[in-house]
Amino acid sequence: MPHAAGRRRLRTAVRAVVLAAAAAGTAALLGGCTEAGAPKSAGHAAPVTGPVALWPGSKPAPATPPQTGGEEKPKPLTALPRVPSADIRKVSVGSVLLAQIDLDKRNDQAVFEKDEERKIRACADKPGSASCPIRAPEYHDLTGDGKDELIIGVRSGSNLLIMYAYTLRNGVVTSILDSTSSPQLVEVADHKLVIHEPGDAPGFESRTVYVWDPRHHVMTIQDVGYGRRAPSATIPSGR
Repeated sequence: MPHAAGRRRLRTAVRAVVLAAAAAGTAALLGGCTEAGAPKSAGHAAPVTGPVALWPGSKPAPATPPQTGGEEKPKPLTALPRVPSADIRKVSVGSVLLAQIDLDKRNDQAVFEKDEERKIRACADKPGSASCPIRAPEYHDLTGDGKDELIIGVRSGSNLLIMYAYTLRNGVVTSILDSTSSPQLVEVADHKLVIHEPGDAPGFESRTVYVWDPRHHVMTIQDVGYGRRAPSATIPSGR
């Protein structure tokens, strides 16, 4: 029957065209649109891997005990007279430093060489002068009680700075910090004392942050960091 055969051939041809069109559409969807500006596949993403411990069988290093920084406990300078006004600015800076030196020597903890001590004693009443290793005193609230503490810095050797901080406790001048560093910058921010020192690599610095510990009544190390030096971290003049 020639008409039935023709109809079968026609249906077969139509199915072939439909399948071909469907296949082309699927390929277009999988391959993405090729129009200008359309997103294109970046290919397969690299697999994400979790952390892998190196040398898992090795013995870990012992934990480092927490740093207390400066003084472990406040040290009153009992050789000095009491300050009835509760204003540490009324105290002679030179007398405080000399009392500290004498206390350290009595405890066999002398900080300065004999020549340095002679220079300090010779200019104790002129801190901040050009030839004196004692820097001009600084007064800042370190404890957060609204009253200033006394901060004394003394140059030692070629680039060291010996730094002390004092507060008044019941009228007695009391040491709450001693620190030795080679700072590029020392600053007080939000009652914290921050020491910036040069890093091992150019443009980097280490930062040590001291904060008031109300339980032990001393300044303790809150943080030690290392990073790029801020543009404002310039070397001070030393006075």
